[in-house]
Amino acid sequence: MWKVQPVTQKPDQCLGEWIDREALAEAMIPMIGQLYRNNSVVTSIYGRGLINRSVIEILKAHRFARHRLVDDSELSVHDTFLVLKAMSELKLGAASIDLGKMVSKFKAEGQGRSIEQFVKDELVEVAGKQNSEAREGTDVVLYGFGRIGRLLARILIEKTGGGDGLRLRAIVVRKGATNDLVKRASLLRRDSVHGKFDGTITIDEENSTLTANGNLIKVIYAKSPTEVDYTQYGIKNALLVDNTGVWRDAEGLGQHLACPGVDRVVLTAPGKGALKNIVHGINHGEITPDDKIISAASCTTNAIVPVLKAINDQYGILNGHVETVHSYTNDQNLIDNFHKGDRRGRSAPLNMVITETGAATAAAKALPVLKGKLTGNAIRVPTPNVSMAILNLNLEKATTREEVNEYLRQMAMHSDLQKQIDFVQSQEVVSTDFVGSRHAGVVDAEATICNDNRVVLYVWYDNEFGYSCQVVRVMEDMAGVKPPAFPR
Repeated sequence: MWKVQPVTQKPDQCLGEWIDREALAEAMIPMIGQLYRNNSVVTSIYGRGLINRSVIEILKAHRFARHRLVDDSELSVHDTFLVLKAMSELKLGAASIDLGKMVSKFKAEGQGRSIEQFVKDELVEVAGKQNSEAREGTDVVLYGFGRIGRLLARILIEKTGGGDGLRLRAIVVRKGATNDLVKRASLLRRDSVHGKFDGTITIDEENSTLTANGNLIKVIYAKSPTEVDYTQYGIKNALLVDNTGVWRDAEGLGQHLACPGVDRVVLTAPGKGALKNIVHGINHGEITPDDKIISAASCTTNAIVPVLKAINDQYGILNGHVETVHSYTNDQNLIDNFHKGDRRGRSAPLNMVITETGAATAAAKALPVLKGKLTGNAIRVPTPNVSMAILNLNLEKATTREEVNEYLRQMAMHSDLQKQIDFVQSQEVVSTDFVGSRHAGVVDAEATICNDNRVVLYVWYDNEFGYSCQVVRVMEDMAGVKPPAFPR
């Protein structure tokens, strides 16, 4: 009997299809940009942002979507192009629209409608509302310009859009040298871990300003918050982000509120006392207009709490231990020297260093149901960025490795925690693969261990950039500038 040979693509056909997809992705770029700048519409594909992305990056976002689809197929750029084209004709008001989810919903619920009619029906809340609402941008001040401060600046500049969201207006630092401004600009422009700044930066030393992608940013030199009157720089009702970690309670951070021009304060460290510790996606609904000072918790707390909530909701957590394998930080010594903290005086690039973490305790502040159920510790390791949390949990319900992995994959796809939890299933990924991740944490499915009601989960997180993205999400909620998300 003759054996049927599988049909294979020919080289010219394969290349031709690629060129066709490239052309469509290229045609999408101006539509994405115009929707963003003229309509304040933010587009994405299963959480992967499309603003200011290249042709290849757009195609990679489509390829990535296969992890989100039931049949493991690749999201068609032909489909997303049609959705985007239909959106461009509706004179939309401000919105956040996931093209991948729009395509999936159309295929499941289109019910014979054309793609144009489906998009119009789905976006009826914002259709025809371009420029119908006067939206003013919220002034932002970064107090401190270290690792987190500079990454926040990059994200805020990237998200400027038409200027009706968060607008970076000023940076406050202590003057370190006569050419301080040049050095600050250089650190923003070049980063050893996160690469080059995506755009242009110009310096005006006479007026002490930086202009980054059209954002005029005043650099203010001050030794304490009490020295600054922001109104003299045209800044009003500002949201100030304290990146220094010097003050972590209401009294210390309240100094900022005494400064003319500042209305609210966000701390990029765990807050002390009665301060609300907010992990976006978990308890951001607790932010009220009366809150003048809040904490965005820590990078580790942001990484573990969304996964812990997902697991607790489905299986119940009896107790557990969180071990953090954390990249070294600027708090440690480059070479052996005196340090007030235990072990942290030893050379960070040469040693694994056991230290404490408050993440397990802090998790209960954001998710009170976990109070008293978790212990935690940390090991600092000789890498400059990307950390891992190992969650060793005893559950109320027994499960299997396959079941818990599939559950977390679904949570990463379709739940309200989509921007917090990501999911990867590869036996080859290592820490540097997660540099630049915009999620709070990424579940490594291949590393999951499960035995009856005991599960061990491995969660990667970019402790710098992923955390900074979480901080910006908190800022958007606090400022009230987050647009409605579609599809519903």
